[in-house]
Parts: sequence; C-alpha cells; structure tokens
Amino acid sequence: MTQPHIMVVNVYFAPNSYGGATVVAEEVARALAGRGCRITAVSMVCRGELAPYAVIKSEVGGITSYLVNLPARRSTAEAYDNPAVAEALGALIDGERPDLLHAHCVQDVGAGVIAVARARDVPVVLSVHDFWWICSRQFMVTPDLRYCGQSPVRLEKCRGCVPDMSAARTRSAVLLRQAEMADAITYPGRFARDLCEASGLAPGRGVIWPNGVRLPGPAFGKLQAARRARDPQLAFGYLGGPSEIKGWPDIRAAFNGLKRSDFSVHLADGSTDGSWWRGADFSALPGDWRVHPRFSQEGMDAFYAQIDVLLFPSQWKETFGLAIREALARGIRVIQTDSGGTVEHGAADPAGLIPIGAGPGPLRARIEEELRAGIRPMEPVPVTSFEDQAEAFLALARPLLGEISPPTATAQPARHGNWDSAA
Repeated sequence: MTQPHIMVVNVYFAPNSYGGATVVAEEVARALAGRGCRITAVSMVCRGELAPYAVIKSEVGGITSYLVNLPARRSTAEAYDNPAVAEALGALIDGERPDLLHAHCVQDVGAGVIAVARARDVPVVLSVHDFWWICSRQFMVTPDLRYCGQSPVRLEKCRGCVPDMSAARTRSAVLLRQAEMADAITYPGRFARDLCEASGLAPGRGVIWPNGVRLPGPAFGKLQAARRARDPQLAFGYLGGPSEIKGWPDIRAAFNGLKRSDFSVHLADGSTDGSWWRGADFSALPGDWRVHPRFSQEGMDAFYAQIDVLLFPSQWKETFGLAIREALARGIRVIQTDSGGTVEHGAADPAGLIPIGAGPGPLRARIEEELRAGIRPMEPVPVTSFEDQAEAFLALARPLLGEISPPTATAQPARHGNWDSAA
C-alpha cells in the first residue's frame, strides 16, 4: 500500500513563518514527513515584483512548498472567499494529486479551498486555530481592544464592530457553508470547540486535537541550572508584545507599583523586524529589563532557561496558549488570566487564575508572591508534543484515506493528548 500524500494549506508556512498556528502547521507537517508521509505545503506571499497569483515553488526541510502571490489590493470579501486563490489551489491539487488536504488558517487564502478539494474527491481536515470562522475581526476583540464576550456569537450583536452588516452576513453564510463541506473539523481545546459550534460552525462535527509543543531538549536542565547559579534573582518572562489585549499595560502598571527591584524581566520580541520593543524605555520600572530577539523553535530552550515565571495576562479568550505549554513542559511557573482555552492544562488552578479585566492589582499580588517565594523547583507538567500530535492526526486521517495506509508509527504513541469527540 502507498503512503499518504497530505497537502497542508496555511496562510503562512516556511520559508515565510509567523504566528503560533503556523508553528503547529509546520511542526506537525515535519513530524508526519518523518513518519513516511509525503507533505506538500501551500501558503501565501505578497510581493509587488511578482504577477498577481503567480505560484512560486520552493523546498524547505524536504517539504515541497508552493507560495501563491497575493496582490496588495484585494477586496474585503477576497480575504475569506478568493476565486483566484481557489483556482490556483485547484491547479496544484490537479498536479500534485494529494490524498488529503489539511486546511489550517485560511484567512487571505479563502475558505473556497475546501470546496475546490471536495470537488476533486480529496477529503479535507479543517483545523480551527482561532475565531476567524465566526468573527469578522478574527479574535473576538472589539475596535477599542476589548474581548467582546459573546457566548455564543450572534451576528446581530456585532453591529458595533463590523462596518457593514450586510457584508458580515454574507461572510458568515459563506464560511458556515464551506465548513460544512469538511470531512473533519478539529479544535485545540474544548473552549474553542464549544464556542464555535454553539455559534453555528458545523455543530456536533468537531473533535479536540490538542496542539503540541516542542519539548525541552536534553541540555535544558543544565542550561537552566547554570543560569540560576550565575544569577539567583527571580526572572520573569513575557512573550506577548506591547499589546493591550495581551495585557502589557497591566504588566507595566503591576511592576511600576512594586517596592523592590531584585529581579529581572525578559521580553521576547516576536516581530519579524525587531520592532515590538524598539525605542521602549524601561528605566522608570524597578528591576533589570532585557529584550530578547525573536527566537526559533530551535532557540526556545535558550530563552526559557533565562526565566522562572512566565507572565500571561491575556485580556481575551484565546483558543490554546502555546507559550504556556512550552513553559510548563520546562518546569516554569505561569501567572495567567482565565483566558479561555489557555487554562486547559494540568497545572491550572482555578483559584489562582486572574479574571480578565481585573486590572494590575491581582497581577501585582501574584508577582509579589513569587518574589517572596524566590526560585523554586517545579516538576515539568506533561504536555502534548508535536510527535504526539502527528500520531493523533494519523488516527483521525485513517478512515478518510481509504485504501491508503497511514505509516506505522516509529515513535512512542501519544501519551499526553488524544482525540475527544465527546462533550
């Protein structure tokens, strides 16, 4: 029997990577390729020197990657339903003849990729990573940067956010119809699945497919111990950028009110051009503040070895929270808000979660608790790895692949994550 050929579609993909969902798409694709699957990736670029919708072929890490060039000027509707992209993808499917299409984030790609694949009898797995399918603004964040709080989402309540209700209704109808065409729909956790399904996105069809993370390498413990021996002061870390919705104003205010300075704060710059913290002045804040350049998956251990506590004061309900799992897998404590799917892990203590909108006071109190306690050893929390996640995907794909045999696992089966189609 032949090994499966899986076409992965995501708005970004190596060599142009950005965002947590892209990390998941890339890492799972690599893990599947390591298990004998043939992987072809399709993503978008926007380059003025290239013809609109020209297709560029490249290869990264043994994975063939096609990039479709989007024109700079596109209509609002083309962000979710672009016939030109669908036509380009259809031609790629005809040429590559994949056995299954795995659609991740398709903003700027267009949901029409699902219909294109189904018209060619190619089964489709749709993985929902955020709220793009039920929210015109993608993250359920209002124009004044507040979480809208709808549960479920009802379009008639979106008038304060969307400029054109008629266009919003059209968008919703198109996306809900396209989602129904998928053979399987996955969500990273219960919060995301329950909210999306209650809001009308293919009710009863979703399964939970927990995202994986890169687990610590064998040298991480030594890196962490060496840093703590060199600098025994407690170190905090933050990866969210200078964003109100990620909780930066609360972080700044919380530290500004401290009466001690025997600690460090490490800010990761996740921008592609180093612009997040450019020109930022931390001189008025207590403690030693340091900015770290954007790190790759391979450089993750070096960053996390520098910190003891991760700050995650998100002010909106997220679907997963990769950084939280990355930290927990390395025995790093987390201070976080009650932010949706980010709390669906084994270390979440409901009593210790900070309510969204509580302001800097509770965050400052938690920071002070950690400072009083100092550096404390913490056992790593079991977290799904990308290898586990790839194994779970193959289990879902098996009935969709028919006579094609998913490769036999060469690694240990998933231990920390599994499919869950029950409520």
